[in-house]
Amino acid sequence: MKDQIACKPALATLAVISWAGVLLQFWLSINLALANGKTVGDGIVVFFGYFTVLTNLFVALAATMPLIAGFSRLGRWFGKPMVLGSATVSILMVGITYLLLLRNVWQPQGLQLLADIVLHYVVPILALAYWLAFPPRSKLGVLAPLAWCLYPMGYFVYVFARGELLGSYPYYFIDATSLGYSKAMLNSFGLLISFIALGAAVLAVTTLRNRFRTPASPVRR
Repeated sequence: MKDQIACKPALATLAVISWAGVLLQFWLSINLALANGKTVGDGIVVFFGYFTVLTNLFVALAATMPLIAGFSRLGRWFGKPMVLGSATVSILMVGITYLLLLRNVWQPQGLQLLADIVLHYVVPILALAYWLAFPPRSKLGVLAPLAWCLYPMGYFVYVFARGELLGSYPYYFIDATSLGYSKAMLNSFGLLISFIALGAAVLAVTTLRNRFRTPASPVRR
């Protein structure tokens, strides 16, 4: 929590940009649903199906809550290094997955292109920059990557349950309707392994970064 309080401008910047991307995408999703003859509710259901949206919302909350409610239970929880670490690795996974698997699937234009850039590129870069500039002083532990993957695991449970109810999936590589459950589950498992590997890399870089970190100056009383 001390790290976040010491870096309010950087954390506020991350919060503002991530909220801007999420809210812009929300507005676009509602308008797209209405343009296709669907309801606002349909647009909301689609909006909350994407790992990209949920993870950018995760980052937005992790950056915002320590600033506006730092002394509340929720603010302290989001201010924990393990929570911010989970958000950071998750948003990096968003950017990498989009770059490798999704960026050629569609060609967004106008405001949708802007939202696309913010959600998939700007926020991941800013979140990583913040994490590297202000790494947690507390030791995370070698099992941190496993703890961080609880969030994407929860997402896969959610998205498969959602797909069973709605008959649609947000991403083609986990679409059990077209791929079958075996292939969709195998792809999900591969993504989880990749997530753990990414988390291990982030943990290693964080550990190395802390070794060369300038010790904090003692507080004068």
